[in-house]
Amino acid sequence: MLILAKAALGLCGTMALATIYTFQEGVIRVDVDENFSGGSHVHFWVPAKAVSAGMHLMPQHNLRDVAQQARLFLPVLRQLSKELPKYPNTIFVDVTDNHEHVRIMTVDGKLCIDATEKDKLVHVTVPVAVMRDVADNLEEITPGV
Repeated sequence: MLILAKAALGLCGTMALATIYTFQEGVIRVDVDENFSGGSHVHFWVPAKAVSAGMHLMPQHNLRDVAQQARLFLPVLRQLSKELPKYPNTIFVDVTDNHEHVRIMTVDGKLCIDATEKDKLVHVTVPVAVMRDVADNLEEITPGV
């Protein structure tokens, strides 16, 4: 019985450490709500670490194709990922129209994009560290950018 308790304790400790490692970079969150009859409600949360792991597991020829298509934007992504941490809680864009509202801001190391329409709401949150990691990985594939 004591061996079973030790095994269970070891398993719980391993799962706790794996969870901490997986969520250490934060969570990418996408929420889309359509507030009308028959509208969709999509709430999608992914550990940010999954993006890094996915880029390493993705077939290299596909990743090279993506890197080539994004080649023009990599310098902007690189610079943006370096500069955003300097502005931890800042509103960059806040535009309001009659029935629409868009806000782009950083909140505690995350880039947040909120878009509200009369009967739609979109909320996207991405840790800035993920943007930096994606830029680094894509630059590795396409040197000289």
